[in-house]
Amino acid sequence: MTTLALTKPTDLRETSILPGRGGFFGRLSDAFWRRPKLLLFLMLTPPLLWLGIIYIGSLIALLLQSFFSIDDFSGLVNYEFTLATYAQLLSPTNFDIIIRTIIMAALVTLASAVVAFPIAYYAARYAQGKWKALFYLGVMLPLWSSYLVKIYAWKLILAKEGILTWIFEKMHLSWLLDGILNLPVIGGNSLSVSYLGTFVVFVYVWLPYMILPTQAALERVPGNLIEASSDLGATPSQTFRTVLFPLALPGIVAGSIFTFSLTLGDYIIPQIIGSSRLFIGQAVYAQQGTAGNVPLAAAFSVVPIVIMAIYLWLAKKQGAFDAL
Repeated sequence: MTTLALTKPTDLRETSILPGRGGFFGRLSDAFWRRPKLLLFLMLTPPLLWLGIIYIGSLIALLLQSFFSIDDFSGLVNYEFTLATYAQLLSPTNFDIIIRTIIMAALVTLASAVVAFPIAYYAARYAQGKWKALFYLGVMLPLWSSYLVKIYAWKLILAKEGILTWIFEKMHLSWLLDGILNLPVIGGNSLSVSYLGTFVVFVYVWLPYMILPTQAALERVPGNLIEASSDLGATPSQTFRTVLFPLALPGIVAGSIFTFSLTLGDYIIPQIIGSSRLFIGQAVYAQQGTAGNVPLAAAFSVVPIVIMAIYLWLAKKQGAFDAL
């Protein structure tokens, strides 16, 4: 009677179905197969180093500058810990810049949501086939052109000799345009040098970032819920308030993350279109470059970071990250 001795393999290679491959790359592939964590480590190390050292490291270095101050006599940075630079943010001039930027970002976000919702709703509920493809093409097409080209094109459109003024004249509505430009705060010599013009360009540039998340959220709304609401006697406005809007809200909030944050930190649009009053992005640029006050520029940079941290926390509670 023959007995078979069962032995437990001690080497992983003994249990391999296929023989090991020869050559350097073959042995390297076998090593990665045996040690998947090593492969994961090698794949993640370069992007984490880039993000951690180049991006986050430089950002932390900038923010640390906000705890220093500028010597009024020599104009050099005084490398002693102080909160005096943050106290400068509360001066009337600097605080006005912060409030102006927050108000503009909030208004742009609200206007983008109002304009984007019907467009996104039509694309989600009615557009099919080639019409949906045309919708995506129409929304994405402005993003393919140069950012500066779009802004300068709008500057020509909104200028006193631009096509918009010509249209108002041909429609015999010059009095209406003059009345808008004569409004306090938002008016000016022309739309291209007014807060209203800055607002219009902000909405145009960031609108696609509001449309797409809203449309994605509306796509997830089951059609039978809307039909059930109608069958139960709800009016269209009641269906919108109680069914459609609550379910689409995460997408709207997700889009608002883009429109609000991008408006909050932008400095090119207010630099080209708008009045001489600064926004946060312009203040950072001016203090960093022209004035050479790096600590104050860093303190200004902290403001949108803090605002967006609070905003993202609130957005997360609304489930906005699921709609991104």
